[in-house]
Amino acid sequence: MYKTKPLDHLVLIIGSLLLVLPVIVAFMTSTHTAAEIHMNGLALTPGNNFVATYEKVLTQKGGFTGQVTGFSMVMNSLILGIGFAVGKIVLSMMAAYAIVYFRFRFATLAFWIIFTTLLLPLEVRIMPSYEVMSKLGLLNSYTGLIVPLLASATGTFYFRQFFKSVPDELLEAARIDGAGPIKFFIDVLIPLSRTMVAAIFIIMFVYGWNQYLWPMLMTNDESFFTLMRGIKSILQVWVGSQLPDYNEAFALAVLAMLPPVMIVTIFQSWFIKGLTESDK
Repeated sequence: MYKTKPLDHLVLIIGSLLLVLPVIVAFMTSTHTAAEIHMNGLALTPGNNFVATYEKVLTQKGGFTGQVTGFSMVMNSLILGIGFAVGKIVLSMMAAYAIVYFRFRFATLAFWIIFTTLLLPLEVRIMPSYEVMSKLGLLNSYTGLIVPLLASATGTFYFRQFFKSVPDELLEAARIDGAGPIKFFIDVLIPLSRTMVAAIFIIMFVYGWNQYLWPMLMTNDESFFTLMRGIKSILQVWVGSQLPDYNEAFALAVLAMLPPVMIVTIFQSWFIKGLTESDK
């Protein structure tokens, strides 16, 4: 055991403050009015507009149609984040299971072909993906938002590494008990993969939650706007002498940080354990 020194704590405290300071500034600024922010800039002290600002961004209808609210954008972001994470986990587990346990010819080659999709992120294939979704009539839909994001090998790689670490004796015991491939997958591998599922879910949820470019391209119907797009649309409202609602943009930014932070905090131990188990 190494003995901690005061300098170690000082470095950690300074690093934590540097990371937390932008969040504090965003929250404090969101409690002021747009006019105060425009005149005085960012704030480090709380204002008197906290309740009014957050109530307005969550409940007041706005946008070009006058129907979109901050709450509806939060729900759209949740649907995108959770749908992407769950779909990614299901596809990745099935692909990794087939590659590891079904000893078909060219299984390794198939895995590396899947792995090369990491070299083609969505931004590279965004126009072909958009054209496919348009021809399928999936613009302005949750399916169109989620499905194209699933084409990546990140989850498959982690689950493959984890499945390869599972002892072969478990497979033999399942065969002796009469378990087929589906029963072995559902009753043995899935329960063993709980921590890995939690780790991948957190990573993919944060990735899906923070998407901006793809939802902006896929949706022109405000009922499908995500929180990230809502923040940008607020800052673009500058008509004549009208000021952008800086306080609302900062309030939405603070709200956008809450779900990922809550999920990482709640599942932190599972997250760390899931990432380290794949190396055993």
